[in-house]
Amino acid sequence: MKSPLDNSIEAHGLVREFKKGPRAVDGIDLRVEAGEIYGFLGPNGAGKSTTVHILTTLLPPTAGTATVAGYDVVKEGPKVRKAIGAALQEAALDPFLTGREHLRLQTAMHGITGDERQRRSDELLTRVGLTEAADRKIKGYSGGMKRRLDLALALVHRPRILFLDEPTTGLDIQSRTALWAEVGRLAKEEGVTVFLTTQYLEEADVLADRVGIIDHGKLVAQGTPEQLKAEIACSTVEAVPAESAQRGALASVLEQFGEQTTGFGPGSVAVQLADSDGNLAEIVRALDGAGVVLSQLQIHEPTLDDVFLAKTGRHLEGSGDEQEQEQEHEPARA
Repeated sequence: MKSPLDNSIEAHGLVREFKKGPRAVDGIDLRVEAGEIYGFLGPNGAGKSTTVHILTTLLPPTAGTATVAGYDVVKEGPKVRKAIGAALQEAALDPFLTGREHLRLQTAMHGITGDERQRRSDELLTRVGLTEAADRKIKGYSGGMKRRLDLALALVHRPRILFLDEPTTGLDIQSRTALWAEVGRLAKEEGVTVFLTTQYLEEADVLADRVGIIDHGKLVAQGTPEQLKAEIACSTVEAVPAESAQRGALASVLEQFGEQTTGFGPGSVAVQLADSDGNLAEIVRALDGAGVVLSQLQIHEPTLDDVFLAKTGRHLEGSGDEQEQEQEHEPARA
């Protein structure tokens, strides 16, 4: 029997297959350590939300096993739910209740009563920056305010493990940064294990201790952001010729230093350097010797998007599959 203080998340061969469609989750193996922020990164429809639904007991797996807080998600669902908090994509907020009323209802559902209910509500409203808006109805809240309230509701019972499913999608940078700060504080100061799904490269880079990259239901890469970027090893040089007629000559010169890859801007030519110690001055001299005049020259350090491109052959953002996305939202309609 596992310790009741086990704050880890573990999955082996996890599969979820919907009727008349491909596998939304296709044999995932992962482990999230206690107190770790794990970033689950991938495009729309990749299987992120389906994985979260399984781990939070909202959806049974088709095959494989998973434990959360030491409990089997299929056989011990009530124990899993007692140990976790979850802020999913669709916040279940009543537009005619105030923020404070939502917290009063949530605390009552968790058996928190009396003075403790008031203290916990006030503490959480302060923590997520909603004290002044606490007595306003939700229909007057902005998207960022709703997401922050949803986070407060997920924290009412002091969960040991927190699931956040794309918590900052659609938020402005100020709201996003505030939520990042609170998630980081929860992990560092309170030891909460955080499973965070996101489409944002920056979010994973800033917050996550480790990252898993999912594509079409499969885990294609896993490790710290630094480890994953180190696998790519070399930087990318991108250049734009002053005259479009010189694009071919530009490509010929750059290909002497690496393998051509997808450019970042219109009319550009990009190569991933073959040598991690690639000398930019040498590239400039070669271009000058070939008579190629540039309007722009940049060097890009490896990013998590480069990792995704290397593993899948495409960029991370803007590559969602509409059919898979509909399948991911199926549990929310039930």
